[in-house]
Amino acid sequence: MTFLARKTLIALIPVAAIWLGIASAQAQQPTPSPSASTSPAPTATASPAPAASVSPAPAASPSPSPSVAQTPAPAAPVQAADPFGESITLEGKKVVVAKGNANWDTAFDTLVDSFKALNALLDKQGIKRTGNLMIVYTATDDTGFSYLAEIPVEQDPKNLGKDMSMGKSPEGNALKFVHRGSYDNMDNTYEAITNHLDDKKLEAKDTFIEEYITDPLKTAEDKLVINVYVPLK
Repeated sequence: MTFLARKTLIALIPVAAIWLGIASAQAQQPTPSPSASTSPAPTATASPAPAASVSPAPAASPSPSPSVAQTPAPAAPVQAADPFGESITLEGKKVVVAKGNANWDTAFDTLVDSFKALNALLDKQGIKRTGNLMIVYTATDDTGFSYLAEIPVEQDPKNLGKDMSMGKSPEGNALKFVHRGSYDNMDNTYEAITNHLDDKKLEAKDTFIEEYITDPLKTAEDKLVINVYVPLK
């Protein structure tokens, strides 16, 4: 039940009480009439019939109120909103890393290529990943950025390719945000993050992390779900 529906229901309670009071007054009004008059003419006017007609009305009035209150109770479930600025502690994980640079115009394709190269290495050696794919942005400017593509693993792969290494994912205090949709639309998410940091007067480190909850190698770009972590100083 919505807030408006509950508010309406609460408003009906005092109205019902007033109506019951009026009905009860009307039920008592005809009673003194016969005893107060000595002439036979008013006797026909003070018929007990109105009292009988009024009495069912108060009895019926309470029943609608409980039924209205109880019927919508199991209505639509509440859907929790995505975290926005939730404070968390990142735990460092062993990761295989591919270092790279990208232009903003072809950013997503470049990141996907890095993930493909890391996946090919792991698949060839039969090593399973133990977590979601991640991108750690190490530097940005107007034209592009530097990054680390990371995949959590339990064992070290051999024969690492060019610009690949073993490392540890970021750890420490951070704020968590969630982006849903294409990579190109993440500008809106980061603008909201910047505004949030300004409003809360929080200072972020010179890096941020994207954790791909949906696999970017298998998911349509407009269906991506990405956790954005902003480490704090």
